[in-house]
Amino acid sequence: MDKKTGAILATVGTTLACGFPGLAGLCMGLIFALAGAIPGAEIDIFGSSDPGAAITMGLAMLCISVILIAIPIVVGLKTLRNQDDAPIVEGESVS
Repeated sequence: MDKKTGAILATVGTTLACGFPGLAGLCMGLIFALAGAIPGAEIDIFGSSDPGAAITMGLAMLCISVILIAIPIVVGLKTLRNQDDAPIVEGESVS
């Protein structure tokens, strides 16, 4: 397997495992945070009707989702960038 193929597979795998759930969590976190801010909304977060619980859960989901979305980006940048096989040391000639 080529090095580039492995990098692409790692990027696609992390996108499926982390990126898409992160996007879904981002949407749900935004909905929870906004629902907690609406006056008179019927909120039921684990048996609690406190709007603060909905806002807290929404903000926590937003933070976790941003981390999950960042994982495939970092993996893609780390694996797909061009790297030299050997580092160039000062004073050596490059052939």
